[in-house]
Amino acid sequence: MHILVTGAAGSGTSTLGKALAKELNASFLEADDVYWLETDPPFTTKRPVEERRRLMIASLESYPDAVVSGSVMQWGEEIENAFDVVIFLYVEAHIRLQRLREREIYLFGAADPDFLEWAAQYDQGTAPGRSLARHRAWLENRSCRVITLERGYVSV
Repeated sequence: MHILVTGAAGSGTSTLGKALAKELNASFLEADDVYWLETDPPFTTKRPVEERRRLMIASLESYPDAVVSGSVMQWGEEIENAFDVVIFLYVEAHIRLQRLREREIYLFGAADPDFLEWAAQYDQGTAPGRSLARHRAWLENRSCRVITLERGYVSV
């Protein structure tokens, strides 16, 4: 079984993904580890698209039971529809941004203002990449069950 846990940065996708993987005795994969090349500082150089796709497909083929956390929007239909279930997390912006600030300070000693600005616009969708509207539209086109966890409510 392949499960995708997705949502905005800071919504808890990695935390939930790791917990699910442990509970299900499945492998855990972080989409960011495939999306970004390993650099110092991290998250500065994107992996070439075809290499990213090849790595994710190979990972999903290698692990018949896996939980993937993060966004795979625009990674290609073979990856986007490779999941048995997608769990979408929505957390209000002020909570996400606080989590991100704390995480950035813990990991890197300071929070990147450009990253926080990008993350803050998720609900309005004014920057490229993930946004609430783009995520909802993407979820509508999934071929598997989608579970939404939003503001304390669950919808299937």
